[in-house]
Amino acid sequence: MSELSVQLYSVRDAFAADPDGTLRRLAAIGFAHVEPYGVVENAEALRAGLPAHGLTAPTAHARLLGADQHAVFATVAELGIGLVIDPMVGPERWQDAADVAATADALNAAAKLAAEHGVRVGYHNHWWELESRIDGRSAFEVLAGQLDPAVALEVDTYWATAGGEDAPALLRRLSERVRAIHVKDGGLATDATGQVPAGQGSVPIAEVLEAAPDALRVVEFDAFDGDLFAAIAASHAFLAGAHR
Repeated sequence: MSELSVQLYSVRDAFAADPDGTLRRLAAIGFAHVEPYGVVENAEALRAGLPAHGLTAPTAHARLLGADQHAVFATVAELGIGLVIDPMVGPERWQDAADVAATADALNAAAKLAAEHGVRVGYHNHWWELESRIDGRSAFEVLAGQLDPAVALEVDTYWATAGGEDAPALLRRLSERVRAIHVKDGGLATDATGQVPAGQGSVPIAEVLEAAPDALRVVEFDAFDGDLFAAIAASHAFLAGAHR
């Protein structure tokens, strides 16, 4: 059984206004793990808030390519985060093989530097990496084939599905390279509208979970029209039930 986490970007407004209170509410829902974003910018709040509420951060998002990687990796290591994930390379960089190769090279180089700090590097997809096809394969899988084994993947199963991919089949093909998955659901709009708690939308959540049994499950909402903490709690309850 894999454990459950929640991406703090889901509650970014609440976290910005009251980081300690936000972490307290997530712990009360039942989460033992969170996935921070902007670890350098939020280091002070995380340094105090995570242990105060019995939380750990196995993974985190932070811009790596074009950033001060030494600062990112030092902060990640200090906070006990094992895997730092670049959250996005823009769609214009996924249209031809040379650009995908350049991204792979940059992530591979970052992984070597990260190893000096005792941490790993990963990459998180949106829909455009799956929508773009290069020689009959998604640009995301072209990338995966060029990554050093030290570089992990976090598959956002909502965005993969929105990009036209069969997410469970993708997870099976990528297999152990996938260390974490974003679990979110909805109508697959690429503007993030219409997202709903896990199990209530168009993503085949049960099949996704079955296809990646060992991956960390990270609940995420890009947006939600309603009580966001209630929606997160509903996703947590659904996923906890799925593990029984």
